[in-house]
Amino acid sequence: MDYFLEIFLSGLTRGSIYALIALGYTMVYGIIELINFAHGEIYMIGAFTALIIASVLTTLGMSGPAVLILAGIVAVIYASAYGFTVEKIAYKPLRGASRLSPLISAIGMSIFLQNYVMLAQTSDFLPFPNLLPELPFLESTAHIMGSTDFIIIATTAVVMVALTLLIKFTRMGKAMRATAQDRNMAMLVGVNVNRVISATFIIGSALAAIGGVLIASHIGRINFYIGFIAGIKAFTAAVLGGIGSIPGAVLGGLVLGWTECFATGYVSSDYEDAFAFALLVLILILRPAGILGKASVQKV
Repeated sequence: MDYFLEIFLSGLTRGSIYALIALGYTMVYGIIELINFAHGEIYMIGAFTALIIASVLTTLGMSGPAVLILAGIVAVIYASAYGFTVEKIAYKPLRGASRLSPLISAIGMSIFLQNYVMLAQTSDFLPFPNLLPELPFLESTAHIMGSTDFIIIATTAVVMVALTLLIKFTRMGKAMRATAQDRNMAMLVGVNVNRVISATFIIGSALAAIGGVLIASHIGRINFYIGFIAGIKAFTAAVLGGIGSIPGAVLGGLVLGWTECFATGYVSSDYEDAFAFALLVLILILRPAGILGKASVQKV
């Protein structure tokens, strides 16, 4: 029973990370129907930024939660600035173009950011310090669920609730929903669509940075390629749950995380990705819009 619970909680932790990154995918797609394939690289840049800031603060003699807080804040700001810049440079000029053009631009931006970080840093794996504090009340269950697992799961839950409240009850959230429903009509009633799209990229990039800091602390190492792998998995989670749906992105991330961990624990780690993508294919055959997605109706 302990082994099952350990795998379940490990899948919950992994799925929470996928969910944090998938939220950025699903927000951007919900607003402008664009798959931002550079989103995984924003996650990677957030992790590298946190590593640099944590190294500087540690050299200056700081330690404890203050390092995590400051490194996390700087990583979020820096990654958000990247998200904002990428949208202005690579996507905004192509809004009126065919849907294939921004897709190719997104893939190009992903490759550019990968190589930019590889040249600026290194192609090797770098050790990442564990910035997450130990929680005393979890000492007795550390063999099943550690402090880092709890912090990752709790952070994802808080972010999902906060994001849901922002979209449902704030002025910016209402503008996002209006833009997602009909961009031209939203402009006619006074919504600043450009500001809404920029805000969407900023929020999505901030969530990716949070995920980057948490998972890098959890795993203990990073390199320039982690964004590609995490981005593909998070995109899969977003599609699995129903791209464009915030609860769907979280549910898709959790389902993907559990599938991978149970496949690793009970079958073989060699088939981890095979089971995950087989599940995706099965869900899309049975429910093409995803688990919580809504089928779009085209009027002709």
